[in-house]
Amino acid sequence: MASSLAPIARTEPYGRVVVRAALWLAFLAPFFYLSYGFANWLASRRDEVGSIVFSWEHGIPFVAWTIVPYWSINLFYGLSPLLNNDRQGVDRLAGRYLTAQVVAVICFILFPLTATFVRPATTGLPGFLFAVLGGFDKPFNQAPSLHIALLVIIWDHWRHRLGGLLLPLWHGWGFLIGASVLTTWQHHFIDMPTGALLGFFALWLFPRSGDLPFSGFRLTSDAKARRLARFYALGAVLALAGAALGALFCAVALFLLWPALALAIVAFAYAGAGEKVFQKSADGSITLASHVLLLPYRLGARANIWAWTRSLTPKVAIADGVFLGRFPTAREASSFGTVIDLAAELKRPAAADCRWISFPMVDLLPPPVAIRQQAAGALESARRDGTVLVCCALGFQRSAGVVAEWLVATGRAKTPALAREMLAALGRPVHLAEAIERAAS
Repeated sequence: MASSLAPIARTEPYGRVVVRAALWLAFLAPFFYLSYGFANWLASRRDEVGSIVFSWEHGIPFVAWTIVPYWSINLFYGLSPLLNNDRQGVDRLAGRYLTAQVVAVICFILFPLTATFVRPATTGLPGFLFAVLGGFDKPFNQAPSLHIALLVIIWDHWRHRLGGLLLPLWHGWGFLIGASVLTTWQHHFIDMPTGALLGFFALWLFPRSGDLPFSGFRLTSDAKARRLARFYALGAVLALAGAALGALFCAVALFLLWPALALAIVAFAYAGAGEKVFQKSADGSITLASHVLLLPYRLGARANIWAWTRSLTPKVAIADGVFLGRFPTAREASSFGTVIDLAAELKRPAAADCRWISFPMVDLLPPPVAIRQQAAGALESARRDGTVLVCCALGFQRSAGVVAEWLVATGRAKTPALAREMLAALGRPVHLAEAIERAAS
């Protein structure tokens, strides 16, 4: 059993981790019950509290024993801060807890909902646990389900620290905890996806490693970036309005909250946060939270790639084994020795069998000169070991800019203007005006 625990590389004495965890729990535990109870109390004072229930939910059975996995999340909530290798890990987990709590309670206060199913009488251990639960948990704090939000956070925390037989057992127990919110008649269905969305947002806001999305944020002074930020923010507002108004007629409209959040995150990137909001690593992988939250945006990006490049060849040869093209499929990528990937918003294909080097850049914006130079240097180094594909989403701007930088840096083109002419002669659209101006200045 011990061998199933993933090794934890301690970066500081564990006693400091325990103290930090204890301090956070001393704050979080009373904050949880006080804020959660306050929202319940406010809702109980309203003359009328609505509900969102799909007709098929009346067929969900009441399974009394599932109150045990339902309650078990409290144990894992308390143990998780202790399962960290440093104080930063404790702080980030606490940040996720706090984010889920604050956002959920705000929703409970502004838009209270009530559970409508009346549980049958139960005895034994389940009866005792239901009685304790009913002592403080009234049926008003529904969507988003804080239980599900915390489950997403805790499940993700433990899955990185368990291995062997314990990992599938943990996944199974996590499934039981999630299903129990329905089989204990504690929540309705709509509470689950909204709770999961909140949980993944908390994971995104406080990732396990790397920079926080909001760290170092400074409102951009670039006019184009501001314009794009306003564009995506408007899309987020329209999706949010569609969710709010549509919910008056059909609760399915609440799923528009997902693209609304995705567009808001992209707007945040253009407003000044930059490529870190996409949480893409140097090997082309992205975090699970980024994968889930930004999926609606990435589906749109994929559709955009198809629309712009469907009549173009996927790649064109530049010189000496270097190719320029759109973001490749796994099969296309595997035909190269190395892929230099510049698309911050897209994930490396899982089945790609090649060396993958990512320099995440935000679409439609000129990257910092230093990053472009690093990518050009990596390109020249990789070229000596085999063929190289330089790609972004469309292959028109970011990747073309890096290839132009490489052509000039290696003497294959004397000036940026000549590099642009070389690329334009290949028959693909190339947008290098901004890059050329910056290089020449």
